[in-house]
Amino acid sequence: MKIILTHEVSGLGAAGDVVDVKDGYARNYLVPRGFAIRWTKGGEKDVAQIRRARKIHEIATIEQANEIKAQLEGTKVRLAVRSGDAGRLFGSVTQADVADAIKTAGGPAVDKRRVELGSPIKTLGSHEVSVRLHADVVAKLGVEVVAA
Repeated sequence: MKIILTHEVSGLGAAGDVVDVKDGYARNYLVPRGFAIRWTKGGEKDVAQIRRARKIHEIATIEQANEIKAQLEGTKVRLAVRSGDAGRLFGSVTQADVADAIKTAGGPAVDKRRVELGSPIKTLGSHEVSVRLHADVVAKLGVEVVAA
């Protein structure tokens, strides 16, 4: 089935790309979650609009990515969450939580889909998080998870 991606999907493509995937993958995962729309002849007009929006939001050059990387790595990120007596969290810290904490700490606005957690953060303490800014640039920053 041909689809038009509306968001970046790792291993598949970026927003505005027209890709061919298995019917079940498109019907059961991509389309219901809003990552893609079905390809039609009229949908081709949407591709140009999606690509224009992508160019506005993406980091165009490696120099820009390195500048943002320097800002991110210089930012101290603290995240206050509810936890139990033994230091285990009620739930876990998500990518969206980390992106919001970066913005709150005075860092640059980061898309939550670019934040990569090595493993789910379910305990208090210091954790390392990666932010993929460009295909060749990854920023590593420390996140301090404290009890609220």
